[in-house]
Amino acid sequence: QVVAVYGTLSDLLSVASNKLGIKATSVYNGKGGLIDDIALIRDDDVLFVCEGEPFIDPQTDGRAQEELTGSHTDWLTLNVGGRYFTTTRSTLVNKEPDSMLAHMFKDKDAWGNKQDPRGAFLIDRSPEYFEPILNYLRHGQLIVNDGINLLGRYYLSDISSINYSSLQLKSFAPQVPNSQPAEDHSPISRKEFVRFLLATPTKSELRCQGLNFSGADLSRLDLRYINFKMANLSRCNLAHANLCCANLERADLSGSVLDCANLQGVKMLCSNAEGASLKGCNFEDPSGLKANLEGANLKGVDMEGSQMTGINLRVATLKNAKLKNCNLRGATLAGTDLENCDLSGCDLQEANLRGSNVKGAIFEEMLTPLHMSQSVR
Repeated sequence: QVVAVYGTLSDLLSVASNKLGIKATSVYNGKGGLIDDIALIRDDDVLFVCEGEPFIDPQTDGRAQEELTGSHTDWLTLNVGGRYFTTTRSTLVNKEPDSMLAHMFKDKDAWGNKQDPRGAFLIDRSPEYFEPILNYLRHGQLIVNDGINLLGRYYLSDISSINYSSLQLKSFAPQVPNSQPAEDHSPISRKEFVRFLLATPTKSELRCQGLNFSGADLSRLDLRYINFKMANLSRCNLAHANLCCANLERADLSGSVLDCANLQGVKMLCSNAEGASLKGCNFEDPSGLKANLEGANLKGVDMEGSQMTGINLRVATLKNAKLKNCNLRGATLAGTDLENCDLSGCDLQEANLRGSNVKGAIFEEMLTPLHMSQSVR
């Protein structure tokens, strides 16, 4: 701003405050000298005013201007495992603002980052795995050199916390040689799966179609809305897991344990849960969303004490299943094979049993009377 200088130094500070929208407290000349008398000011002098901070010439120190504007565009060098990377602060901060790297470099010196004798910030990690992360932060795309194991980047999750899912990694798998043979279908362990969960945003759908989790311990995990379509979950421990609205269509759950699991709104069409244990499960969604197990193979399952109001079990196979004390109010059991099922103590009020096979089924101690109209209507 070009202003007329008159009156006292206080008058000048008042004018500068109004012009620049700040609370000016000090005036400096072009060389950084503090002006304490208005008589020291000459025509065409370039003055610098501030709110009390030390003098920094923004014309010679670009970093000061970046600090004032908050643009974080100053250049810095990282020493990652002995290899140097030069980038801008905005690259580390703007793309993934919630990552650990963003927190480390958002506010200067806030974390007390260590520097080597050349002034580079020290990061004790593998440079080979860090480079793809830096490229991702630069332009938002995964660029991986030959010979880099994609899954190895998860070992940097503690320093980067970058949110790209396992699906994105797998989409690049054909381009990168892997240490494991192509025909390796070994089951995914709990540790590996938890790592995938932590690297996936809560608002993103984790797609696990056809993956092999056979025998894995997935108990007490939050697995809401995950797509397990056609996945192998045989002999898995899913006790107390939250599978609300998960897609288990045509999945193999044979021999699995799902005791006390939350299965509200679950999709299990044509799934195979033969011999599984589903004791005390909750299929009932207060919002009205109904679980769908149409055509599922539930031979010999133990569903004792489960809440299944409004569940869809149409044409499912429940031969020799244990359904004692289940709440099956309004359930759709049309065409269901209930041969030799134990339905003792069940609540079948308004359940649809039309065309179902109830040969040898046990209906003792029913909470509500079972009318023939329910099976013939």
